[in-house]
Amino acid sequence: MTHPRHVLLGSAVAASLPVCDHYCGVRARMVKSLVLQEEMMQEFGACMFDVTLDCEDGAPVGGEREHAFMVAELLEQTFARKPSVPVACERRVAVRVHPVDHSAFEQDVEIVVGHSAPSLCHVMIPKVDSVADVECAVACVDQAARNTSRAGLMPIHVLIESPLAIVNVKRIAAHPRVQSVSLGLMDFVSSHGGAIPASAMGVCAITDTGAIDQFSHPLVVRAKVELSSACHAYGKTPSHGVVTEFRDVNVVQDAARRAARLLGFTRMWSIHPDQIRPILSAFAPDVGEVALASRIICDASVAHWAPIAVNGQLHDRASYRYYWQVLEKAHQTGRIDCHDPAYQFFVH
Repeated sequence: MTHPRHVLLGSAVAASLPVCDHYCGVRARMVKSLVLQEEMMQEFGACMFDVTLDCEDGAPVGGEREHAFMVAELLEQTFARKPSVPVACERRVAVRVHPVDHSAFEQDVEIVVGHSAPSLCHVMIPKVDSVADVECAVACVDQAARNTSRAGLMPIHVLIESPLAIVNVKRIAAHPRVQSVSLGLMDFVSSHGGAIPASAMGVCAITDTGAIDQFSHPLVVRAKVELSSACHAYGKTPSHGVVTEFRDVNVVQDAARRAARLLGFTRMWSIHPDQIRPILSAFAPDVGEVALASRIICDASVAHWAPIAVNGQLHDRASYRYYWQVLEKAHQTGRIDCHDPAYQFFVH
């Protein structure tokens, strides 16, 4: 059987990443997040979210070296231990290091990547302003990974947090080692010297039409659209940043839905475990669309990807591509189970 991804998606389409990227910087929260990741892998049969261990915001000032060693040790313990129940998928754990111009950057990379490169799914580089920053990060990461048993180059995720980075976002997204681009909203707002109000860091109720938040301020919305468009142009994953109102599930889910359906983001950050399932729900396709996508893709596969008719409508590779991506999103968000005929495409 020829796999739909191989037939339908070219190099200009982003790699299929989990829709949620969960950040944690304190050891106790890291451990809890890794436990939750394993539990949800067992529940859904797929890795539902990345866990990113944070060396930037997580490390105390002056304690960066000790924090990096703690992260490396936790990675070693996590991947040395067999899961309590066998799972058919691989877990995904990443690390965020300090920015390339920070005194702890090379130390972070040397310790964490140098000890744990085979275990990492990617490295997140914050405060990237230019392609030169990406090149610096790549050189350091590759040097640290060179003497490990890692097979293949380390994917790089970047966090852009300034007006200059938005000016350069197309060139940053085009870099062949960049897999995903995120917007650091709070730093982006504060870098405007008070020209953007603090309310633009948050989320207002959708019924509050007069409020200015991150989904209505023109400069913030423009930055998000520029980032999302650049990622889609170069086959990278646009990742929406933090929503700090983590205790209100409805606010989180509404923000995630707007990020996905209005701004073209295919991934979003979580900073609290309670945000993970609302993000999954918001990024999930509707049940009816999943059923239609399953029928179209299964019938197309039988027809060896020649045009077919479903419900009186003609479908060919253009619509196959769309509906295959619906199925991928359904799998990433737990909306397709083992009884669906299309589940065969997700069995490794």
